[in-house]
Amino acid sequence: MAAAWRGPNPGDPYFAGTLVADWETRKLDIRHAVPLPSRPHGLLPEADGGMLVVAARPGTWLMRCDTQGKVQQRVSLEESSTRRFCGHAVVAANGEVLLTTETEYGKGRGRIGVRDRRTLQKLDEWDTHGIDPHQLALDAAGQLIIANGGVPRTLADQKHDLQHMESSLVRLDTASGSLLRQWRLDDPRLSLRHLAWSHSPADDEAYLGIALQAEHDRREQRAQAPILAVLDGDRLFVPTRANDGIGYAGDIAAAWNGGFVLSSNQIGLAQLWHPAAGERMMPLVRMEEAYALTSWRGTGSSGGVLVATALGLVRSHPRLKPLALPWPQPMALDNHWSLISET
Repeated sequence: MAAAWRGPNPGDPYFAGTLVADWETRKLDIRHAVPLPSRPHGLLPEADGGMLVVAARPGTWLMRCDTQGKVQQRVSLEESSTRRFCGHAVVAANGEVLLTTETEYGKGRGRIGVRDRRTLQKLDEWDTHGIDPHQLALDAAGQLIIANGGVPRTLADQKHDLQHMESSLVRLDTASGSLLRQWRLDDPRLSLRHLAWSHSPADDEAYLGIALQAEHDRREQRAQAPILAVLDGDRLFVPTRANDGIGYAGDIAAAWNGGFVLSSNQIGLAQLWHPAAGERMMPLVRMEEAYALTSWRGTGSSGGVLVATALGLVRSHPRLKPLALPWPQPMALDNHWSLISET
């Protein structure tokens, strides 16, 4: 897994690298680790086994590491600039360009940075038609889907004027950057943050799951807010009001047969929602800091999820026994990780 972590104490330095899980020996090892200048967020494995690491919002750096854990390239934004990275990146379907979520704080608008995938040099930029863009993904046609979180923020990352939130889901043409479609939920205080595609063999359809974070003024409102939205074809909707009691989904991953797993690190819970479950969500992992998620096929099947927790990696799979592997050293995993390969 491509992962990012810090030492066990707040203020400890951050690293990104590769973790290797061996189910037979029940051991988790660090293959390599790269020191980072500040807190990371999104991790993007590359075809050659390396990875791209994006700084946490508001971020000033983007870094490429090779399979040996050596830094190959780094983009640094000037501290005096009002442009910042927003934590995620994706490679376009043509394989030639890297697309990054960014914010132009001077104007308060979201941007997509269009960069040469090999050199990371910026070639162009597109409007996200919203503010606070976060994660992005490609659809089956290779077009770009962006979650505009919609939260007004200062350059110091302080939220303000939440009554003016502009949360939306957007589809852009990856050939031109032009707007193809925009969706909004009925409740403007639900921030659309993280994305995952899940496939259902039953109807041969792909569904996009969106992890939500409630930004209501009152805690009682946030406690009742949904944490999952789904894009089904051209329809964006909330499939269930079942939630985590705080209205904050930190990560999302595809599960079996069109389902999704969502993590709520603040209460140490990862839950499964499946289309056949209707309004219900099923707890999968109850453990402190259940947070980073990545889909995992498992032996000869699919539908598994790997969950990072305070104590270690926990695997969940519909056909295999749960198993936990402790961290190889005292460490705290960050928000996201991603499967590089499995054997």
